[in-house]
Amino acid sequence: MKQMIKIIRKVDIEKQYEHVLRLELDYELASLYVAMQDKDEKEMEKSKKRLKEIQDELDGLHAYV
Repeated sequence: MKQMIKIIRKVDIEKQYEHVLRLELDYELASLYVAMQDKDEKEMEKSKKRLKEIQDELDGLHAYV
């Protein structure tokens, strides 16, 4: 029984983390859009790097599903 509760909590935590990552993904996409509109190469690269990191984290979460 304790193991089941532990597993359920872990799944809940992972779902919450995925939700946070998706919110962060939306924010970075908006930041990238603004940087593209401003033609700010430095900010574009920064956003692209963070988007790649978020993608890798989401892929890692889904690898265990």
